[in-house]
Amino acid sequence: QVQLSESGGGLVQAGGSLRLSCAASGRTFSRAWFRQAPGKEREFVASIGWLSSNTILSDSVKGRFTISRDNAANIVYLQMNNLKPEDTAVYYCAAAGSRFYMGPRTVEYDVWGPGTQVTVSS
Repeated sequence: QVQLSESGGGLVQAGGSLRLSCAASGRTFSRAWFRQAPGKEREFVASIGWLSSNTILSDSVKGRFTISRDNAANIVYLQMNNLKPEDTAVYYCAAAGSRFYMGPRTVEYDVWGPGTQVTVSS
């Protein structure tokens, strides 16, 4: 089975930027980023299609985050700008189990990375 691994998390001040990477050990369908803050449910952040560059961003990150992919390297990136303390969470990369799905339902993603911590200080 394909494995995913995230990197790029860390501690940053409010207004700063981070770029998360999601590397895959094999080919995947669409990939997405989710995040989970302590005591909260896992939340959809962004997704990108497996063949096209179609992307979906949650309303909470539109205008600040962008998702992109490097097909040659098989890496998906999440560029996070103008970070806010409420962005603090563990960020997870996930790969969809079906060819065309790229929505926000966690049950549609069958491969998950271990997560990377993002902490934004005020």
